[in-house]
Amino acid sequence: MTPRHIALAVLVAAVWGLNFVLIHVGLENFPPLLFCALRFAVVAVPAVFLVGPPRVPWRWVAAVGCTLGVVKFGLLFLGMHAGMPAGLSSLVLQSQAVFTAVLAAGMLGERPTVRRATGLAVAFAGIGVAAADHGLGGPVGAFALVIAAAAFWGLSNVLTRRAAPPDALRWMVWVSAVPPLPLLALSLLVEGPEVDLRALAGISLAGVGAIAYVGLVSTLFGFVAWSHLLRRYDASAVAPYSLLVPVFGMSSSWLLLGERFSWAAGLAAVLVIAGIGLTALRPGRPALPRTLPRRVAGRAAVRPGRSG
Repeated sequence: MTPRHIALAVLVAAVWGLNFVLIHVGLENFPPLLFCALRFAVVAVPAVFLVGPPRVPWRWVAAVGCTLGVVKFGLLFLGMHAGMPAGLSSLVLQSQAVFTAVLAAGMLGERPTVRRATGLAVAFAGIGVAAADHGLGGPVGAFALVIAAAAFWGLSNVLTRRAAPPDALRWMVWVSAVPPLPLLALSLLVEGPEVDLRALAGISLAGVGAIAYVGLVSTLFGFVAWSHLLRRYDASAVAPYSLLVPVFGMSSSWLLLGERFSWAAGLAAVLVIAGIGLTALRPGRPALPRTLPRRVAGRAAVRPGRSG
């Protein structure tokens, strides 16, 4: 990857890491299910009029929209609202890699290599350390909700693979159009219309900023930039940069929210990031940019280097 694209990958990881702080801010202004509905509405409402149809069967759009948007993000927001710290949430949510591998093995017949299985075991051990540490100092139910969110994220990854959308941006826009109405209905049913109306009537600049960042910056900018990198380079070259998300998430939570982390949380972070790194990094020669013609790439691979 070129230095410019490396910088872009790091920027996206930073945007996604800071996203957890802004979710925390949003949850101070809105009930969680309403905030989740507003987040997807901001993404979908302008964009669906600018893109064409998703070019995949609508059942896949509905399935991923409900799994990812309604269930995964709904559980994440509920977990953080129930007391799960923003920084720890950014770390625990990375266990989606474990759930994705397990579900892909069962639903798609993908058999993980020894290297990947080892990495998943290390990451799972890190989640266990985080669970033990949080169980001693925080609500267990909130931790369980974020773990469940990671599991449904893994399921949505497998469903997305089955759908195989040809246009990633168009796909994400239509997936984002599914959750707002179900989430709004759940909010009215669970959180109550009085609570929702009070939150909307008393909306503050902080609330507007949280919606704008989580919806437009984190989702639209982050997804478009990440998709651009994935179109240009192998996924094995791009994916490891996602390991920086919990780094930025935990550090920004410490700086901006004053969250404190124990040595056990630090050990959990090391294990999770190292384990997912083993699953994402692939040994072998570096991938050539996809925009490089195959014949030129072949000549570059066999051309001897000059000495001296």
